[in-house]
Parts: sequence; C-alpha cells; structure tokens
Amino acid sequence: MGITIPEITLNDGIHLPVVGLGTYLLKGNAGVNSMLTAIDAGYRLIDSAYNYENEGTVGEAVRRSSVPRQELIITSKLPGRYQEYDKAVTTIQESLYRANLDYYDLYLIHWPNPNVNTYVEAWQALIDAKKWGLIRSIGVCNFLPEHIDRLVKETGVKPSVNQIELHPFFNQEEARKWHQENNIAIESWSPLTRGIRDIHIASIQEIANRHNKTIPQVVLRWHYQLGAISIPKSASPERQLENISIFDFELDQTEMSIISGLTRPDGRINNQDPAVYEEF
Repeated sequence: MGITIPEITLNDGIHLPVVGLGTYLLKGNAGVNSMLTAIDAGYRLIDSAYNYENEGTVGEAVRRSSVPRQELIITSKLPGRYQEYDKAVTTIQESLYRANLDYYDLYLIHWPNPNVNTYVEAWQALIDAKKWGLIRSIGVCNFLPEHIDRLVKETGVKPSVNQIELHPFFNQEEARKWHQENNIAIESWSPLTRGIRDIHIASIQEIANRHNKTIPQVVLRWHYQLGAISIPKSASPERQLENISIFDFELDQTEMSIISGLTRPDGRINNQDPAVYEEF
C-alpha cells in the first residue's frame, strides 16, 4: 500500500501532497524504475520540468504504474526561452507530447527572468492552457512578491503555488509570511540543501537522536510544520521511503526554532537571486 501522505488544498481547490518526488537527473529506464519505486512507496506528486529533459521518463512511469493516472499529480515547468505567449502555448503542448499525457496537474513558470520581462505573457499562456484543459492548476517558481503582484494586477489570476529555494540555511521567513497572507502555497526545492545527509550538523543530529529519526527526516518534518510542500529527490528506494516516513513524530517549537536559526544571508545554494538571476 505504501505510506499515505497528507494533502493540502490549493487556492483553486486542487489537492497536493505535502511531500513529492523531485526528478532532476532521473532519466531513461533507470529513471522510470526510480519513479516507480517512489510511487509504490506512496508518492503521488511527481515534479519535473521541460529543462530537466525527462518529461518522457515521467510519462512512461505514469503508464507503467499500477496507480491510476487520476491519483497522480504530475508537474512540469516552462523554461525562460519560451516565455513569449505563442512559444509558451507551443511548449506546453510539446511538454504533453513528450510525456504522452493528456494534461498536467500542475504547470509552473520556471523563473521570472525579469530583465527579459515576458513573464506576464507566459502567465497568460498558462491561464489559457488551463481553460483549454491542458493544465489543472497553474503556478510559478522563484517569483518574488512584486512579480506575483504584477501577475495578479495584469491578469486577475493568482498562482496556486510558488516553488522557491527553501531549506534550513535559507529559511525564507519573510517570503513564507507573505505567501501565507496571500493564500499561495509554497513548494521547497532542494529542501535537503543538496547534500544535507552528508553534512554533520550537531544541533539537527541531536534533534534526530531525540526522535529516533535521521537528519533528512527531521529537516523534511521542519518543512511540513512550516506549511511548505517539499520535493526531495532520490533514486534510492530506501531513501525515498525514509523521506516520507515523517508523519509519526512532531518537532516542538524549540526544535523548529533551532533549525530555522541555521539560516544565513548568503544561504542560497548557487546565489540564484530571482531579482537578477535568469535561466533559459
């Protein structure tokens, strides 16, 4: 049966599990098998992107899985080089063709790329694609509040999700408050800081020992209690199961504060500030 992962309800009524599977670098038959073990463990949210070049792998995993398509939440993302309206519409269609799917449950603009300044017309393409039944829910990644405010002002449509960098070394406290006030769900990319398993952090290890859990489990529980959806990536069946075995314990406020207190001003993994960073 696998583990049942709790869900949250987005502002458009769509339900999203609070932990999903990141799929960056999961490709080919090995990638399909990794996704299948995750689905068997209980994962229902699968996160991908056009730029990951593995939408076909995701689609094949969906087809091979014994879990019905309607129970899976499949995500992909629009790359910056295709943000112009017509290109965005074509890219959404191409994403579906690559995966051989009829629709995506969640489709996101990958980065705002503010210097190019085409993210509003890209957003309009997502709005229309949702009207056409190609997407069930639409959102963004790495958008700052001013970017989202502009989307709402110019189109009248609010994103359901903003996927942002969020981990103990960059806890995004102000951003989390803003999204909560504006009823936009947060997804955490790189929730384990790309290698936290291999970093000895005495304060988190002490918390983990207290609960008889691992450091990654404690950190993912921290995300869950912050109200963020986490999408850890792992090809290992053991670690996939470990990453969703977090619903049988609870961190107290002191423990939450200790983990949040690890944040630092330069905590971004690759210094990717959405105000200036561009990805195509």
